[in-house]
Amino acid sequence: DGSYGQKGLVTEALKQLLDEGNQYDEIFAIGPMVMMKFVCKTTAPYGVPTTVSMSPIMIDGTGMCGGCRLTVGGETKFACVDGPDFDGQQVDWDLAVKRNQMYHERTVGYSIHLQQNRNMRLDKNGMPSQDPNVRNKNFLEVALGYTEEQALDEAARCLHCKNHPCVDGCPVNVRIPEFIAKIVERDYEGAYQVIHQTSSLPAVCGRVCPQESQCEMHCVRGKKGDPVGIGRLERFVADWHNAHSTEAPEKPQPNGHKVAVVGSGPAGLTCAGDLAKKGYEVTVFEALHLAGGVLVYGIPEFRLPKSIVQKEVDGLKAMGVKVETNTVVGRTITIDELMEENGFEAVFVGSGAGLPMFMHIPGENLKGVYSANEFLTRINLMKAYRPDSDTPIMDLKGKKVAVVGGGNVAMDAARCSKRLGADVYVVYRRGMEELPARHEEVEHAIEEGVIFKTLNNPVQINGDEQDCVKSMTCIEMELGEPDASGRRRPVEKKGSEFELPVDAVIMSLGTTPNPLIKSTTKGLEVNKKGGIIVNEDGLTSRQGVYAGGDAVTGAATVILAMGAGKLGAQSIDEYLSNK
Repeated sequence: DGSYGQKGLVTEALKQLLDEGNQYDEIFAIGPMVMMKFVCKTTAPYGVPTTVSMSPIMIDGTGMCGGCRLTVGGETKFACVDGPDFDGQQVDWDLAVKRNQMYHERTVGYSIHLQQNRNMRLDKNGMPSQDPNVRNKNFLEVALGYTEEQALDEAARCLHCKNHPCVDGCPVNVRIPEFIAKIVERDYEGAYQVIHQTSSLPAVCGRVCPQESQCEMHCVRGKKGDPVGIGRLERFVADWHNAHSTEAPEKPQPNGHKVAVVGSGPAGLTCAGDLAKKGYEVTVFEALHLAGGVLVYGIPEFRLPKSIVQKEVDGLKAMGVKVETNTVVGRTITIDELMEENGFEAVFVGSGAGLPMFMHIPGENLKGVYSANEFLTRINLMKAYRPDSDTPIMDLKGKKVAVVGGGNVAMDAARCSKRLGADVYVVYRRGMEELPARHEEVEHAIEEGVIFKTLNNPVQINGDEQDCVKSMTCIEMELGEPDASGRRRPVEKKGSEFELPVDAVIMSLGTTPNPLIKSTTKGLEVNKKGGIIVNEDGLTSRQGVYAGGDAVTGAATVILAMGAGKLGAQSIDEYLSNK
């Protein structure tokens, strides 16, 4: 099969081995009918017993249909009953091959079409992007997306594996080979419809999902070379749909049930969309003035343009979903009031994890110290970088900024700071290999001029006479034994403290669920980290109240939140259908 470096026909390698004079007791062949036939023809002159397996022609394996019959030694045999292993020299190969080709045109034609267009290059098509020294001065999208030619070329790399391991790696089970096959056929709208059957946010997921640790991690092509660029193809299809489709989403017939969704992030939007498709009257309650949750306040414009998020929200509205912004559930209205006074029969809580974490070191309350949440919300949601914005942010032009942390949010904060004109350091207590951020985001940050100070950890933030940040005292670290997370534990080097001159510090240490809903909802149980406790169906300790996404797990990925939203919608549908 070429895995040892030798390319060509199986029979060529077999003949070479036999000609070398090696003694073999038996040769065993299993695979395509034609291959087994010619293996037997090759071994016949050498007199080596050759066994073939006729498993590939079996149909139900019980002996009831006779569809796997063949002639062996002049007698009719059933592969499933008499085999499947037979003496290959006794098989009537010509008759067997003809029977096997009976449905050839119908069953193999599509496969041949895909094979003829298959691209066996090991590396995936690169993503076109802005030049690093241009993009680090603007907030326009960095990745420009595949051209049609690139998408067709990349789609041809898919092997269309029988077991579809990539689908199992996707939290929402997008039928990946099926939508890629549509791309090969140039049916881009058809590809979009395949994706949209299981994913409510294709244009979002194609941009921000960590495919490298999910669907693409399971891609067979990745065993030798790059996996298929599934995320890039998903983005291409979604962008094509958004640019060309003019059809409004079909509004389902109402089923008479009302459901409230708390939060309009990826979990909430997915739950709302799936329920709307089933005819539920869905109202989404959002605390901010724009729907989208972390998609609008957390992820920068240069990674996820907000017009894309708005288009997804508009699509839900066209399906009948109502969106109530500026509504803080737990303050403006409680979950109990939604159910008891407003007629909602079930509630899905997808309020996210917006409570920032700090290190609790001296100086964290100095002027110029931000949580990543605050910093990014000012920039992403309120557009503080624009001259006409009413929301202020510290002037960072020519200043030095330290971002503490190593995740995707830290990369977002660092790259935003760079675009505001700062010299930026990422201070992280482990090494480069241990950075939890996506490799692609780290690469982009380095290309844009962000400096990584790994194996360092802050111990104090120092201020001047006006209580403004002037420096940060750090200590060098080294990696010790693995901790509970499996990563090597960072250990301080005694006496290695040093001062890093900076004008601002952004703490990007993670977030936890906001306690507001828990504190105003009787009987709602949470764990020690504040995450809402749910069962395998997403049901909380309150009847009719479901939850999912970061409000349950703490900060995670967009696609995992979407998976939780799908589960919530499914469970609510089952609950209300049986009520």
